[in-house]
Amino acid sequence: MAQGSRQIQTQAQQQVQTLSPQQILVVKLLELPALELEDRIHAELLENPALEEGKEESADTIESTELEETTGDTDYDALNDYLTEDDIPDYKLQDNNRSKDEKTEEIPFSDSTSFYEILKNQLGEQDLTDHQRELTEYLIGSLDDDGLLRKSLESISDELAIYAGISATEEELESALKTIQEFDPPGLGARSLQECLLIQLNRKEDTPLKQIGIDVLEKCYEEFTRKHWDKIKQKLGLTDEVFEEVLAEITKLNPRPGSSLGEAIGKNMQQIIPDFIVETLDDTITISLNNKNVPELRMNRDFTTMLEEHTRNKSNQSKESRDAMMFLKQKMDAAQGFIDAVKQRQNTLMTTMEAIVDIQRPFFLEGDESLLRPMILKDVAERNGLDISTISRVSNSKYVQTNYGVYSLKFFFSDGYVTEDGEEMSVREIKNILKECIEGEDKKKPYTDDELAEMLKVKGYPIARRTVAKYRQQLNIPVARLRK
Repeated sequence: MAQGSRQIQTQAQQQVQTLSPQQILVVKLLELPALELEDRIHAELLENPALEEGKEESADTIESTELEETTGDTDYDALNDYLTEDDIPDYKLQDNNRSKDEKTEEIPFSDSTSFYEILKNQLGEQDLTDHQRELTEYLIGSLDDDGLLRKSLESISDELAIYAGISATEEELESALKTIQEFDPPGLGARSLQECLLIQLNRKEDTPLKQIGIDVLEKCYEEFTRKHWDKIKQKLGLTDEVFEEVLAEITKLNPRPGSSLGEAIGKNMQQIIPDFIVETLDDTITISLNNKNVPELRMNRDFTTMLEEHTRNKSNQSKESRDAMMFLKQKMDAAQGFIDAVKQRQNTLMTTMEAIVDIQRPFFLEGDESLLRPMILKDVAERNGLDISTISRVSNSKYVQTNYGVYSLKFFFSDGYVTEDGEEMSVREIKNILKECIEGEDKKKPYTDDELAEMLKVKGYPIARRTVAKYRQQLNIPVARLRK
């Protein structure tokens, strides 16, 4: 008799960290810039009747209202979780810290047509038959946000037949796609990253480097994606210097050609509203949150009164009354949780901005970019005691208005370069000096990377030649012989 396998049940203890719904809410609100926070609050006001918009009331006003509405003492024991000293007067969300005459600077973007309309305008300039124009317009509508075509021409042919009653062969669609691939910016209508990069290279002026770049993408694309540079050089017989130049040209290409149009459209649909106001007067720096357009929030006092009535008559309550009280309590819990989450968001934003200003104080006093110190997320997290992930969420999509203009918070973060002596320097500062050196060179005899490294060393920036080459490439500046 064959013995079957036995199932064994075991117990194992492990620690699993999970976020509570309140923590998830705090995280989500933390990621929102001021404009989106306003929309989120309005949505919550519509969804939860226990939350309402309104100015805070003074304690005297509240006492007067209560005396008019009630004839006896009111027992608030059941509402201690809600009617704390922090909540009465109701929590005021808006805090501008500015005078009435002062206006918040808003940076509007000019109106723009949509991504689809931009490409349709280019389509209107083409000499096509009605059928070709119809197919091309359908393909434009099938592009993703990156400007690429992720569907197969076969599936698009089926879609046209089923949904639009249009008969189109794959050859006809291929021809229509070639039309789109001639639109600007170059790379639109590509079906893969490889095709996208090749379209852009083929649109460039003919040079020996261009053909080598095409060979790299056509003959060594797999090696290119895996960064097997030595295999590419060996396969195509390229020297280190030539390959570096070709690689620099390829990395300048845009793998998401539609994103530039998409980003511009997104910005044109809204205004940049700074989340922070940082004002500098002499040696004093004042930081405040910009909540000008964020509505004030408070608990709905009708709900507190109704819950209070239910609590007083708890002994003779029907099932319907108990269910009603549970509904009221759930809504009030949600409203209080939302107010607390917004309050925590404001506190986190303020402590983060204070840490950034503390680290970058010279810049906020002078407005000189060269005074910006190397700063990474970890530096801010260590200063204000928050997690790096929290600092990342705060710095994403947030802006600050200063005496010198409006900046993204990401602007203040940059890597540092540590010299052999242990001195830390800002990479941004080094790049600015490098750019100035190249702009001031004799174009008939441009500086080599070795000469630039020596010049930077004299100016107090002792960095290696390979580091100079790296920063030069990041600045999209070609090598010396191509700058003649």
